[in-house]
Amino acid sequence: MATVPSNYVFNHTMLRVKNHEDSLKFYQDVLGMKLIMKTDMPAGKFTLYFLAYVDEVPESEEEKKKLAFGMPGVLELTHNWGTENDADFSYANGNKEPGRGFGHIAVLVDDLHKACERFEELNVTFVKRLQDGTMRHIAFIADPDGYWVEIIQNPKYSDKNAAV
Repeated sequence: MATVPSNYVFNHTMLRVKNHEDSLKFYQDVLGMKLIMKTDMPAGKFTLYFLAYVDEVPESEEEKKKLAFGMPGVLELTHNWGTENDADFSYANGNKEPGRGFGHIAVLVDDLHKACERFEELNVTFVKRLQDGTMRHIAFIADPDGYWVEIIQNPKYSDKNAAV
């Protein structure tokens, strides 16, 4: 049986999170993603949360699963139970030692400047503001675990702030 790599689709990225409540609030309330499905794994003592940009989330678990594993651009958050109770615990975000490697995820926004203004109003942590450095067409914010999220203009909505 043959397989056709051009039919492959990048489905999701997984990030481990210390406190699922803080992370869900960030990705839902700050970045506007919707929780598609949640799966508890009692044997492994962890929970998986799948989020994406969708208009609506199906009601049935079967349809939620089809959505989560049938579209590109899904974010999987993995919460290992108990990490939120350890004040000294943290995950390597990939942008500092130890654990340098992973860089960031990226989100397209409809208006780059207005989105950054909104993040400021929400007291989001900025790694790089638009006015910082020479690359003034991108910003980076940090989630509660310090993972970087690149914020870039979606040229579909406006090219006035699009990357050069």
